[in-house]
Amino acid sequence: MNKPESVMVALITGANSGVGLELTKRMLSEGWEVAALVRSPFPDDEPVIAEARQAGRLRIYRADLADFAQLREALQLIKSKEPRIDVLFNNAGVSLADMKISKQGREIHYEVNAVVPYIVLMELLPQLRQGRLKTVVNTSSNALLYKRGFETGELERPQAFKALFGPYASSKLALSLWTRELAASLLSEGIRIRSVCPGGNKTAMTANAAMPIYLRPIRQLFFSHPSKGAARVYNAAFGEGRERTGVFLNKGKATALPFAERSAEVLRKIAAVYEGEFQSESMKAGENGGGDVFHTGSFQ
Repeated sequence: MNKPESVMVALITGANSGVGLELTKRMLSEGWEVAALVRSPFPDDEPVIAEARQAGRLRIYRADLADFAQLREALQLIKSKEPRIDVLFNNAGVSLADMKISKQGREIHYEVNAVVPYIVLMELLPQLRQGRLKTVVNTSSNALLYKRGFETGELERPQAFKALFGPYASSKLALSLWTRELAASLLSEGIRIRSVCPGGNKTAMTANAAMPIYLRPIRQLFFSHPSKGAARVYNAAFGEGRERTGVFLNKGKATALPFAERSAEVLRKIAAVYEGEFQSESMKAGENGGGDVFHTGSFQ
């Protein structure tokens, strides 16, 4: 059944905790419907969440985003249930204390923080095309600004691991680089895309062992409630820069990306994973992928 045009729908990944939860609560409080793609359940002590679930305004789809089989199943369900998406918030991410490899054989930060947002976008292009706002916001990090070296060949299997400023920062840089590179192609269909740093927030992610010891006192003193980070992500979609595309927003301002000359290379690399692995497996299973327009060859 088609939704009334007055109803606005946002899809939010990682919507059940931290910045994602605060963003979800804000969108629901403003009358939006939210499709949430999450790994874990929502908390039980949030009245706005409980009320929205009961009213059908919050619809929950579950998957471990690091597992392509689960992700594929969840995206197929979303495509069957959600005819239109006005704004896509690729918010989910990981920050770990040590090296971990995904089921697909790639370093987990790269897989979840850079590859999966591209897959989600490509698979949900038909829904975005039907949306009114046609906006995509990818949650990145200003940790990428501290990268002094960047080798795309090491994204899948880094030679060394460093908390926060190693694979995590590299994965967020890769995310913002492909966002930058893909922007012009998406704009031809009226879709605008941006990446944004939500700033330092007191979330479970920044409280774990992945936060370097020397930064933990800074977290306690200067990091904000995640509602502030959610406000930055929200403003990236609806604020003054809403007509811009391809930009990385840090503290509300478009900020130059390091290693911008690698953006096409990063996009080709990630698109190859989608087309050669994720999409091909979907086709074998007889599913209809969403990324029939954007192929790797488009970015040579």
